[in-house]
Amino acid sequence: MTIKLDRRQFLMGSSALLAAGAAGVSPAWAQASSLRLIFWGGQDRADRTYKVADMFTAAKGNDIEAEFLAWNDYWPKLATQTAGGNAPDVIQMDYRYIVEYAKRNAIAPIDDLGAKLAEAGFDADQLEGGKVDGKLYGISLGANSVATLVNTGAFEEAGIELPTNAWTYDDLMEIGEAFNSANIRGGMRAIADGSYSEPMLDNWLRQRGKALYTAEGKLGFDEQDAVEWYQLWSKLREAKVCVTPDNQALDTGPLETTMLVTGKAALMPSNSNQLVAFQGLVPDKLDMVGYPRIAEGVGGGHYRKPSMFFSVGNTAADKEAAASFVDFFVSDPEAAKVLGVERGIPCLPATRDVVSPTLDGPNQIALNFVANLGDLLGPLPPPPPAAAGEVDSSLIRTLGQEVGFGAKTAEQAGKELVEGASAILSRAAS
Repeated sequence: MTIKLDRRQFLMGSSALLAAGAAGVSPAWAQASSLRLIFWGGQDRADRTYKVADMFTAAKGNDIEAEFLAWNDYWPKLATQTAGGNAPDVIQMDYRYIVEYAKRNAIAPIDDLGAKLAEAGFDADQLEGGKVDGKLYGISLGANSVATLVNTGAFEEAGIELPTNAWTYDDLMEIGEAFNSANIRGGMRAIADGSYSEPMLDNWLRQRGKALYTAEGKLGFDEQDAVEWYQLWSKLREAKVCVTPDNQALDTGPLETTMLVTGKAALMPSNSNQLVAFQGLVPDKLDMVGYPRIAEGVGGGHYRKPSMFFSVGNTAADKEAAASFVDFFVSDPEAAKVLGVERGIPCLPATRDVVSPTLDGPNQIALNFVANLGDLLGPLPPPPPAAAGEVDSSLIRTLGQEVGFGAKTAEQAGKELVEGASAILSRAAS
């Protein structure tokens, strides 16, 4: 789905002009550079983003032309625009892709903005997460963590206690069996199929003392790890704890197609900042807990990840104006009130202080979850290598589906994941 701001601006009529006048914008307003913005997300994120874009236009005079897409559509569109030399001025960037785009000179260093934000107290770990080879290429739009979203209404209906941050994969098996016995909502399963969720695999590996990738850009796990991962989910699938492969295949990227929103599963791996958007689509009250532990008391799988960044396109005609928009987006107090924690916990103490009293139930849940990870919290891993996106899309997701549908065994998939990922990483590094 693509929404242009042109239509929205037209519907606003003269209100934007009046707001600009009230803000004291000079006649040079018409000559201010127009900026293009691209981001992924759902309608709730788009509404918040558009409102802040309007505020920036009123304050600074730069018109913003923006579009948003679902995650699966976003990256092919951005890659096409970048390859054609037509990249937007402000680009929403993910931790897994920032190295690739930086090394290809598709995004520009913004160290001056980083220095300004650091002086204002911007979270140091979030600034560090946006660096590649010592230069800053992305400003974090919020801190978040992976999380399991919980449909509390479904648990109540099934007569099952809600999981806590202490829960394990063994507990998940028991929850699944209880859901099967209760047989609610046409056979709702306990959890979506996480076998081809890169963040869930990463979390599971980190609890085992491994990693998806090393700081040198190599694989941080071996074939046996991969085989055991697929065996774990095969066991959950056979016990009808997770949804069927047919149902999981219906999840094509948009939030509306996910197993949580369609009512196929009561639990789903996600991110803490996504609770707000999901709550807007699910009538039952949602909550969140950490990912399951591999054993009781084992932690360290989570980390405070930059939920996403804003980067400045290297082909931007006015990089200073683009950086000014990013600065406004993360530091303006009124903008912070509009954005809330939909993209994660604000990284500036001043904006956190402004946002906290304004938060509703879902936003408070997200903030409290990220702030109280306890022993689940481990160190931020190094940025993934440039080819991590290809490994995710062409191997992790595909092999999980193939095992789910019975086209490959766990042993075959484990071998192919390690061999295929190693080949991709080697090719990208050469």
